[in-house]
Amino acid sequence: MKNHFSSFQGKKVLVTGHTGFKGSWLTAWLLSLGAKVTGIALPPTKDQKLFHQLGIEDSITHVAADIRNGEQLSAAIADCEPDYVFHLAAQSLVRQSYDDPLGTYQTNLLGTVNVLEALRSLKDLYRRRGKICSVVIVTTDKCYENKEKVQGYREVDPLGGYDPYSASKACAEIATNSYRQSFFNTGGDVLPSFGIASARAGNVIGGGDWAKDRIIPDAIKSLAAGEPINVRNPSATRPWQHVLEPLSGYMSLAAKIYHALENKDEVFLHRFCSAYNFGPESSANRNVRDLVEVCLAHWEGSWINASEGSAPHEAALLSLVWDKAHSDIGWAPVWSFETAVEKTINWYKQDHEETGSAKTLVSEDIISYMANLDES
Repeated sequence: MKNHFSSFQGKKVLVTGHTGFKGSWLTAWLLSLGAKVTGIALPPTKDQKLFHQLGIEDSITHVAADIRNGEQLSAAIADCEPDYVFHLAAQSLVRQSYDDPLGTYQTNLLGTVNVLEALRSLKDLYRRRGKICSVVIVTTDKCYENKEKVQGYREVDPLGGYDPYSASKACAEIATNSYRQSFFNTGGDVLPSFGIASARAGNVIGGGDWAKDRIIPDAIKSLAAGEPINVRNPSATRPWQHVLEPLSGYMSLAAKIYHALENKDEVFLHRFCSAYNFGPESSANRNVRDLVEVCLAHWEGSWINASEGSAPHEAALLSLVWDKAHSDIGWAPVWSFETAVEKTINWYKQDHEETGSAKTLVSEDIISYMANLDES
């Protein structure tokens, strides 16, 4: 899998949502691989400190734009003429989607359609110039119709979504597949210049996430203040994984698509241009109580049950099956649940105690992850 990462050296890579948690980690990793990154996102919020801590803005082409503005987005993408696109920009919080369902659908569905439409407008230009572009549209494990079943969801399972966030991401998946089949399909005498896939990851953890209503950021704020962690739903089970795990999947998938385009391999291009799950080992499907207790093994503290009987609905049980990613692109998770939590808590402790800069801590985790790839 590590061989895929050399594909980004010297390439123009567009990342939407690069100011966010996952976007900042992805951008930092791409820069370390020698990519020429353009980022498109709204200005970072007060919760998106990691972007500034990493000094990313000085190392990339930073475009402050709203993906809901199709004209503005299209101009920025046309200026970049990317070799790779990672679309991460989103409204990514379930609870916020209840407060602002319209904004959630506009960002997650219309924003995705705007990205796809901007790429569609470049088709003739890319064909004339003999250029190719690999695209990964990032959605979520919550795009599935959640029936609270023990078995993990596979890419062929029905899409759905109880809350506006989950439903908006299912809509984004449907729109992506529609555009892929209608405008970027394989077949015929001329192979497409664009290859488009979608990616569905589990619940990511890692240093530098300060978003509201997420268990790790909430826990860290409490621990740093010497207060008990308020746990809203101790029994909720999620597929926890370190942020570097799905990012490695996105990059591996994008590299596979690019190589298929480059080699004019229609069979493999058709296979890779589809939906993929990137989840952890089944042993990482743990409830929130387990997660918090492992956190407390690395940062002394306590927690209390703060369940809210009137809280908005959130899924109680969710897991992913990722054997398709393993079979098609050779991807597999590297870090165990315990390692992912330990890496995450140690990151925050060093940041809190000012024993390491965020930039150094991110770099060290990427180096460690790459080294573990060699051993896996």
